[in-house]
Amino acid sequence: MKWLKNVVTFYSDGFKNMSLNSKKLWIIVFIKLFIMFAVLKAFFFPNLLNSKFETEKDKANYVGTELINKQTVQESEEQKSK
Repeated sequence: MKWLKNVVTFYSDGFKNMSLNSKKLWIIVFIKLFIMFAVLKAFFFPNLLNSKFETEKDKANYVGTELINKQTVQESEEQKSK
């Protein structure tokens, strides 16, 4: 736990000693990261499995089937290209 305190102290001291412009830039970076991971994920990456299936077994069967189908499609494409 001491190492965690050292890391937090290191970064907090670094941010305290930054210029105002640097702090503004870091705020912009954090806002962009929040938008990319929180907002865009909700709109562009919906939870497909929860909307289609109710049980974990159904979800697992679907994922397994999709992986097998994609593998066989790739293998057949590779054989055609030879």
